[in-house]
Order: sequence, then structure tokens, then C-alpha cells
Amino acid sequence: MTERLIYIGMSADIVHLGHVNIINTANKLIAENKADRLVVGLLTCEAIESYKRKPIVAWEERKQLLLAFKGVETVVAQDTLDYELNLRQCKPVFCIHGSDWNDPTSAQYATRQKVIDTLAEWGGKLIEPEYTKGISTTQIIDEIASRCNA
Repeated sequence: MTERLIYIGMSADIVHLGHVNIINTANKLIAENKADRLVVGLLTCEAIESYKRKPIVAWEERKQLLLAFKGVETVVAQDTLDYELNLRQCKPVFCIHGSDWNDPTSAQYATRQKVIDTLAEWGGKLIEPEYTKGISTTQIIDEIASRCNA
């Protein structure tokens, strides 16, 4: 029997509640016997730098942090913002991403559509839990900077 995978792509530069909520969504699907295993596609430092800034935490350290979470057994490199290569390799039944990219003005909106189209080739589905409001890595960095400059 083919293993039913869940794929989550993330930066996880500074891990926060939003990341926990996404991983918990995957764990719930596994507990409900809708999937067997979670694979996290962790954006490389180069991938993060291509659209944000230089990451604070190195890739290997971010990988080890994610592996400490319940349900995270496999972390693979995601070399670009484009999920397609990793999705084709894993052929997940589900891909999970927060609802923040479901906005036509979002920089990631085109990526979202490509994920949907790629998953459709083998019947996979995109799951978009509600974005965790009030928390992001950028907000954490900005808060630390404001306290240092105060």
C-alpha cells in the first residue's frame, strides 16, 4: 500500500504558534487515519532570502527544531518558493498552508494556484487552515528590534 503523505512547506525561521497550528492540522489528519506521515519541506536559506531577508536561524538548526515536534518525522529541503519539485517527489494526499496566501494580492497567490494544479494531477488536496492572526516571524523580529531601540 502506498504511504499517504502530508506535505507542508515552511520557512520556520523563528518558530511560533502559527507553525504549531499548521503542524497540529497535519497531526489531526493522521490521527483521523486520513494520512500516514508528515513531510515538511523546509525552505533553504537561499529560498528565504529570495523573497524576505537573510534567515536568523540556519537551515540545519531549523530542521532539528522541527524534528522535535510531535508528528514531524521527515524534513526535506525546499530550494525555492515553488513547491512543484517536492510535491512531485512526495505525491502527497494533502498539502497544508495557512490561508494567508489565498488573497489575489498576496505575493504567494500564484504559488498557491500552482500547488492546487500540481496536487490535482494525482487527486491531492490543499488544506488551508485559518491563518494565525497577530503572529509572524516578521512581527517577532520587529518587536525585538523595537525593544532594542527603545
